Amino acid sequence: MIPLHIAGGIFALLFGYVALAALKGGSVHRKSGMGFVAAMMAMSLTGALIAAIKPDRGSMIAGALTFYFVVTGVLAVRRVPRARQIEIAAMIAAVLLSGFGIWAGNWLAQRGRPEAAPMFLFSAMAIVGAIGDWRMLRGGELSGKPRLKRHLWRLCFAMWVAAASFFWGPPNRVPEIIRVPVLLPIPVLTPIVMMLFWLWRMRGRRPVRGVTTKAPIVIDRAIEATS
Repeated sequence: MIPLHIAGGIFALLFGYVALAALKGGSVHRKSGMGFVAAMMAMSLTGALIAAIKPDRGSMIAGALTFYFVVTGVLAVRRVPRARQIEIAAMIAAVLLSGFGIWAGNWLAQRGRPEAAPMFLFSAMAIVGAIGDWRMLRGGELSGKPRLKRHLWRLCFAMWVAAASFFWGPPNRVPEIIRVPVLLPIPVLTPIVMMLFWLWRMRGRRPVRGVTTKAPIVIDRAIEATS
């Protein structure tokens, strides 16, 4: 299981950075994006299972929450059978993870463990995600920019978790040839910077430049609805 977890993490980062750099909605973006999703699912699920066996409460919550964000993020632009039922189950899982994260954060804080802060961050993000799920389920299927924003911030946050786990994890996790401390924040913060950049670009009702309208997927119909 550990080799699958490591391989998933490596491919998730490779595919993820390609997707961030590619023309949004284009062929490279879509193909690398789906590679990112598959790799992230493998990495997050195996990570949560490994953490449950140890046990490691923090890593288990991080893995499960990352899986949640990947699933709900990709469902925003690619519909599958029983998507609504999956999204309801995901919302319930997010609520449970938020409660578990608060409990784990308190448990760690009482013992002076530094992992307490990430637990509270994960709990807050789970609550934000669940609220977004609830609003979407009540209001109906998203379209246009709201749908793209849901896709964007959830997958970027999931990638940030993967990048932070690798580059800001144990020192021996990063190969010595690229272990330059002053540069390590760059790959970690890149998903967040790109997320903020595109959220800013999608403000208001203006059409989004830098996104192709040729790809025959849900993203195209969402963009056309905003034009």
